[in-house]
Amino acid sequence: MMPLCYAEKDRPVTVCRISGPSRVKNHLADLGFSPQSQVTVKQEIAGNLIVEVKGCRLALDAGMARHILVQEAGL
Repeated sequence: MMPLCYAEKDRPVTVCRISGPSRVKNHLADLGFSPQSQVTVKQEIAGNLIVEVKGCRLALDAGMARHILVQEAGL
């Protein structure tokens, strides 16, 4: 498992766990980040990410991306 901020660009990963306080977990869940969902990093700009989750592209700052723990898809 690794934080989403370390995922390779254009390589799908699977969300394993969301860490942090409940308000962070709830916010990320509202955006579509839940265990077993697939996420793809599309672009990284100064540590901030553009990601695709559930067919939508979203911008995440590096702090939020650290709360999303992922592993390579299919593992």
